[in-house]
Amino acid sequence: MRRVSVFGATGSVGENTFDLLVGRDDLHTVALTGGRNVTRLAEQARALRAEVAVTAHDECYSDLKAALAGSGVAVAAGPGALLDAAAMPADWVMSAIVGAAGLAPGFRALAQGATLALANKESLVTAGPLLMAEAARHGATILPVDSEHSAIFQALTGEDIAAVERIIITASGGPFRTWPREKLAAATPVQAVAHPNWTMGQRISIDSATLFNKALEVIETREFFGVNPDQIEVLVHPQSTIHALVGFNDGALMAHLGAPDMRHAIGYALHWPERRVLPVARLDLAAMGQLTFEAPDPDRFPALRLAREVMATGGHAGAAFNAAKEVALDHFIAGRIGFLEMATLVERVLDVLSPQSGLHAEVGSLEGVLAMDAFARQTAEDLVRKGL
Repeated sequence: MRRVSVFGATGSVGENTFDLLVGRDDLHTVALTGGRNVTRLAEQARALRAEVAVTAHDECYSDLKAALAGSGVAVAAGPGALLDAAAMPADWVMSAIVGAAGLAPGFRALAQGATLALANKESLVTAGPLLMAEAARHGATILPVDSEHSAIFQALTGEDIAAVERIIITASGGPFRTWPREKLAAATPVQAVAHPNWTMGQRISIDSATLFNKALEVIETREFFGVNPDQIEVLVHPQSTIHALVGFNDGALMAHLGAPDMRHAIGYALHWPERRVLPVARLDLAAMGQLTFEAPDPDRFPALRLAREVMATGGHAGAAFNAAKEVALDHFIAGRIGFLEMATLVERVLDVLSPQSGLHAEVGSLEGVLAMDAFARQTAEDLVRKGL
C-alpha cells in the first residue's frame, strides 16, 4: 500500500488531490496540512483516515484538536510541525503550500527519497538548483503538477531534450485579457479573481490575472527542464485547452490538450509512470469549434519581461522576485495599491537590490534563499510605506 501526504490540503490543488485520494483502498494517508480552514482540514483528515493533521498556525491548534476529537487522527500546529510531518515516511508527497512557506517542507520530504508532486512554484523559482540537487542526493523523484509543466513533461516522454528547439507554455490571458491599460489601473481584487476558465484560490487567480503566475512558470520551465531562457515562449490561448507545446529540431510541435482541470496533472503525477482513468471531462473538439492564439501584451502585463530579467540576473533574483510579488499581492488584496502597481513594486524591489545585497550571489543554501526572501519582503514593505 502506498503512503501519501498532502501539504496544502485545503487549497485548490489540495482539494483536487483529495478528490483523487478519497475512497481509495490502495492508498494510506500519512499527513494532511492546511492553514486556517481547520474545519475543512478536519473533514479531509477524517475522510482519508490520516495519521496526522497539521495546521500551519499555532493559534488554530485547539480548534483543529476539537474538530478531530475521537477520530484517532493526531493533531499538530506550527511551522515546526509541518517539518515533522514532512519527515514522516511517505512514498508520494503533494507539495501544494502556496508561497515561500512551502520551501522547507518540500526539501524535508525529498530527504525521505519520496516522489514529490510539485505544485509549489516558489520552490523552483527561488531555489531550483538546490531542489534538483537535493532530489538527486536522496534518489527522490520530482514530478511537475502545474498543468503546463506536466504537459511539457508528458510531451518529452521518450524524447531527447537535446532535440528540443523551443518550449511554449500557454496562458489563458485571465479575466483582463482584453482590458485596456487605463481600465486595468482600476481593476479590483474581486474582478481579478474571476478567472474565465480555471477554478483556483484567490492568490493564484490574481497571479493569473497579472500574468505573474505565467512569469513564475517561465522560470520554473528553465529550472526543471534545463533549457535556455530564449527557448521558452509564452502564447495566450483563451480556451485553456492546449497546456503546452514542445518544438523539436525537425520542426515538429508536440501539443498536450485537455480540459482545464487540475486533476489531469495531479492524477498523472499520482499514478506515474502508469496512466489510469481519471474523472475529468473528455474534449469534444468539434463542439469547441476553434482554438485561438495571440501574443501577450508586454505593456499591459509586464510580469513576463520581469521574469526574463530575473533569469538573466540569476543568483537570488528569483527569491527576490517571488518575495516582492507576494508582498505586492498582499497589498493589492488589502486595497493599498492598484492592480498595475503590483508589477511596479516588483520592478522597484529588483532595481533597489544591488549586487552588494547578495542578489547576484550563487544559490548555495536554503538559508541563503530564505534570507533573500526576508530582505526583499522588507524592501517591498518599505517601498509601499513610502508610497512607491
